[in-house]
Amino acid sequence: MEITLVEGDITTQRVDAIVNAANSSLLGGGGVDGAIHRAGGPEILAECRALRASRYGKGLPTGQAVATTAGRLPARWVIHTVGPVWSATEDRSALLRDCYANSLRIADELGATTVAFPLVSAGVYGWPVEDAVRQALTVPATPARVTESRLVLFGAGTYATAERVAASA
Repeated sequence: MEITLVEGDITTQRVDAIVNAANSSLLGGGGVDGAIHRAGGPEILAECRALRASRYGKGLPTGQAVATTAGRLPARWVIHTVGPVWSATEDRSALLRDCYANSLRIADELGATTVAFPLVSAGVYGWPVEDAVRQALTVPATPARVTESRLVLFGAGTYATAERVAASA
């Protein structure tokens, strides 16, 4: 699986699956989550509500992933994953890596070959950007079908940091 770094807006990526850094409610929010729901339209929210009414009555657990339609996005699916909130006193990096691994597993089950990821937990959840990139890049490439994984970075500064971390890995 090839991992590429891309500076841009995840909602414009032409891939099979776009990963959403969702909150556990699955009902939209701010940051990447809000942008994906706004750009994808009401179809995504309708499927998220159905998931809440069935399998995820208490919300999607941190580190897990689930797929819905992509609605109006230039993708077939949105894979929702809930990242951990950064903690200076507790190592939650395994949960962050689980977000990527479980999203790739779901993408593989769907038959996706291309997946675009945001930098999970690096926004309002406060994960330091350098370490968030490091965690994203250490996920083992195990899927059989996924051939390209894009890490879509919002803003030139975040992209520059990601390039520096990737070059030193």
